[in-house]
Amino acid sequence: MAPMHVLRCCQRGLAWIPVIFIALVVCWSYYAYVVELCIFTITSIGKQVVYLIFFHFSFIMFVWSYWKTIFTKPANPSKEFCLAKAEKERYEKEERPESQQEILCRAAASLPLYTRTGAGAIRYCDRCQVIKPDRCHHCSACDMCVLKMDHHCPWVNNCVGFSNYKFFILFLAYSLLYCLFIAATVLQYFIKFWTNDLQETHSHAKFHVLFLFFVAAMFCISILSLFSYHLWLVGKNRSTIEAFRAPVFRTGSDKNGFSLGFRKNIAQVFGDQKKYWLLPVLTSQGDGLTFPTRLVNADIEQPTAVSSSEPNKSEVIVSPLSESHNRLLNNEQHTNSTVQHVAGSPIKSAPNDTIAIAISMESES
Repeated sequence: MAPMHVLRCCQRGLAWIPVIFIALVVCWSYYAYVVELCIFTITSIGKQVVYLIFFHFSFIMFVWSYWKTIFTKPANPSKEFCLAKAEKERYEKEERPESQQEILCRAAASLPLYTRTGAGAIRYCDRCQVIKPDRCHHCSACDMCVLKMDHHCPWVNNCVGFSNYKFFILFLAYSLLYCLFIAATVLQYFIKFWTNDLQETHSHAKFHVLFLFFVAAMFCISILSLFSYHLWLVGKNRSTIEAFRAPVFRTGSDKNGFSLGFRKNIAQVFGDQKKYWLLPVLTSQGDGLTFPTRLVNADIEQPTAVSSSEPNKSEVIVSPLSESHNRLLNNEQHTNSTVQHVAGSPIKSAPNDTIAIAISMESES
């Protein structure tokens, strides 16, 4: 036990090396830009003031978003996704996978679950002993299930998921802005140092200015590609995991299952109030446990909210149906008769038939 504990502590300590490296590079860049460039190299006071104002703005926003990404704890499944003590004991005693799935199905009957494993089974984490909510995955590095997990990032030593995904996007955006601003403003002095056009009195700053440009340009190129990729993911409402492995619903896998349209996809991450979009404060929609999803094929076990004017528009799942509604929707004869009614006559408002009509119209489309 003692060696394992020591090994785990060493692993946790080593995991901070990339973060410490980034912190040291940022501290050096601050010194090189403020002291060596603005104070010792630039002679115009007006240019110094303008450069320092914009530099400190990008620097503060970059450090703020980076801090929030690192120290925001990943969100975990709530207690309602844990098996009851009796169910957990029965699950552990069962040796047959079929019997274990029956236990999980009974436990998940009242939970808002729409995704399954590739084999169509309930997604369950044996390590954390919880039923996985939609878009939740187990992180081996953090040793926990993370809501809407995107990936584990060694540069922040944290899991990027529901609770800090917005912060991660802003971290990429402001780090890119920080590097672009440094590279753009240092370029002319980089050329002058390289061609020896500056006076010898500024020679002590030559190393810092030259190296500052190279570092800023290198990070700018790498961050730009990563930032562009994650903007594409936000627009599609996918995580990195879902981009490589499409989520599986009861009706099959669907890479666009959680896509609600570009604007709504953006709002899922950044929230409804645009004035907070550029600030590293949590404004993401939802609780990370449930997500609205469009139905490509009708899921007879879940209800849908359908727009009366646009029947082919993407639907949003509301909540699990009761047992009586499930029995109603599973009645194939009743569903077929409803389809004929929709095709042959106008739809009338009927509280008991609303859900069945919605499913039937989606099946036709």
